[in-house]
Amino acid sequence: MSVFASNTICRWAGLKSYRNLRNLTAETTTKLYDSAQTWQQYSTNTMEALSKCPLFAGIPTDTIRQLITLGHYQFRTYEASTLVVHAGQTCNNLLILTHGSIRADMLDNNDHLIKIEDIESPNALAPAFVFGHSNIFPVTLTASTDIEILVLPRETLLRMFQQNALFLTNYLNAISDRAQFLSQKLNFLSFNSIKGKIAQYLLKQHVQMGEHILLQASQEELASTFGVARPSLTREFRELHKQKIIFAKGKKIQILDLARLKALLR
Repeated sequence: MSVFASNTICRWAGLKSYRNLRNLTAETTTKLYDSAQTWQQYSTNTMEALSKCPLFAGIPTDTIRQLITLGHYQFRTYEASTLVVHAGQTCNNLLILTHGSIRADMLDNNDHLIKIEDIESPNALAPAFVFGHSNIFPVTLTASTDIEILVLPRETLLRMFQQNALFLTNYLNAISDRAQFLSQKLNFLSFNSIKGKIAQYLLKQHVQMGEHILLQASQEELASTFGVARPSLTREFRELHKQKIIFAKGKKIQILDLARLKALLR
């Protein structure tokens, strides 16, 4: 059976009554399976994906299965372009993307949509917001492709932490990594000028590629990441080209004056 056979398939293990489905939306609760049926039908693809997820690094697949089945769990599938989570929605469960890719966006103060990142499977989604006094999703998540998500309630997570110290360590590392990423993203978005944002972006690419840079994203995608209009971004790239700070041709960028590019950050 294909992972993406239906965008309404959900499997919630060990449920004793429908009252435990209170957090599920109507369109995602059409099919229920017990634990044995779930793992028999879906374990091959899912376990292979989960074994590659940073949260389960170093943990054998049999142990991963045992940990997840300590409590309730659920799988949800969504078709491409489907809204998965609204920013501001309560986060009571850990979501793990097991198949496909998802896009994270947020609105700035001027209601401009800013792309925060593209997340590829297998990966946890907003693990730092499952716990805490203000546990709400900071971003809107939209399926970029057909996706499958493993949903682990907070109670199941706590049992997993108690059962396996390595899983707990991996989870804490994931939270720390996300905090560092968001700190860097906040620093990037703090630049008021488009030139400043371009300079920081190119300098980061310069560390990886040297003075000859091949952009991996289109200008439309970069504009979304920067939170600016594409024509404005194009105009600033042209200005940097005219000033001979960079040489730009399509996705190929050459840094001509590194010192002047760095000066744009001040």
